[in-house]
Amino acid sequence: MGRLFVVYLEGRIYSCKHCKTHLALDDDIISKSFQCRHGKAYLFDKVVNVTVGEKEDRMMTTGMHTVVDIFCVCCGSIVGWKYETAHEKNQKYKEGRSVLERFKISGPDGSNYWSQEPHVGGSDADDV
Repeated sequence: MGRLFVVYLEGRIYSCKHCKTHLALDDDIISKSFQCRHGKAYLFDKVVNVTVGEKEDRMMTTGMHTVVDIFCVCCGSIVGWKYETAHEKNQKYKEGRSVLERFKISGPDGSNYWSQEPHVGGSDADDV
């Protein structure tokens, strides 16, 4: 493996809860109304310091999407997913954007989100 270059962000930062690697800025949140297996998830316009998994089609609450899981570049923890293709016309705004699962990241104030009751079902926005 080659040299690892990590981007450091300034401002209100969301980071990996395991290794504290910077992932996204609060200013880049598009929606906080997404849901995943562990509870809340946020849609971001931009994320950094992640690697992507294999493309796969997933049926989500809002329809079929082609997505890739995203992983922290430093510790390898899965932190969310990225939308590659939205198959529904009204979901195209998600393409190229990433969802970070609140359960797997630390907030700008250093807080972690611990869900009381996991959401069961598709991992997607209920309403945006």
